[in-house]
Amino acid sequence: MGELSMEPTEDTGAEPERLRVFLVDDHAMFRAGVRAELGAHVEVVGEASTVAEAVARIGVTQPDVVLLDVHMPDGGGRAVLDAMRRTHPQVKFLALSVSDAAEDVIGLIRAGARGYVTKTISPDELAAAIRRVADGDAVFSPRLAGFVLDAFAARPDAPVADPELDQLTNREREVLRLLARGYAYKEIAKELYISIKTVETHVSNVLRKLQMSNRYELSRWAADRRLV
Repeated sequence: MGELSMEPTEDTGAEPERLRVFLVDDHAMFRAGVRAELGAHVEVVGEASTVAEAVARIGVTQPDVVLLDVHMPDGGGRAVLDAMRRTHPQVKFLALSVSDAAEDVIGLIRAGARGYVTKTISPDELAAAIRRVADGDAVFSPRLAGFVLDAFAARPDAPVADPELDQLTNREREVLRLLARGYAYKEIAKELYISIKTVETHVSNVLRKLQMSNRYELSRWAADRRLV
């Protein structure tokens, strides 16, 4: 009988390299939760709670994928994407938001995000989504994928950009959508956790940018673009 070899066998199934991930969200508790849940799957190389902090630190840490909140007080995910996509085209962005509004999804994809998932996603699903985005795939929660398909199927020959809509910040769009749904300023302030004065400022900015004079014109404009 031949001698039994005790030499260790070579493992042919190597572990995939841990992806470098950066978190952008203005809620510290949420960032801590994501860090804890993803710790076994990825390397979290940094985090930021503001647009300015995100832009500065993403450039330094050079992550593979940025998990990006859509709505933040200083401009949100769209502002981060606008600042980073030309200078750091190798970094991929995956939106992670509580919002499932069609205009948020389409706006972030227009700006350069590779995917959009909601915060109800499970940790394992989120880890898989990050891996797919890093590999170059586009990833959406099932319902959200329909928004993107509808947007392109409805007007296949239309340009992707909407210059009027694109000049509004995420917060201005949010205020506009609620205004078009018939919310009073006080109700908008309560819904978005901002002051009535801040709501008034956002409405004034929207009116000025869109060159309109009252909320009724805004409501009609928003309905025409299916923002309501």
